[in-house]
Amino acid sequence: MPVIIEIPTAFRRFTKGAPKVDCSAATVAEALNELTARFPDLSRHVYLNEEDIRFLGGESCCLKEGDRVLLVPSIAGGSE
Repeated sequence: MPVIIEIPTAFRRFTKGAPKVDCSAATVAEALNELTARFPDLSRHVYLNEEDIRFLGGESCCLKEGDRVLLVPSIAGGSE
């Protein structure tokens, strides 16, 4: 089973509507490279198994079969 990259609705316009993309990457960096090679317009808002990759070693954290890479759209807001 490959690694699954989940595409949120906000980013599906960049993946021709695909909600999920399979890849065979070993690290988040490889998954991002594979994803952006296929879909160059995607932003890099990425989580692994619902954990922020900044706390898992960043783009160099390792992936294993069946992992889910999540793209999370930025949300603007706040007060002045």
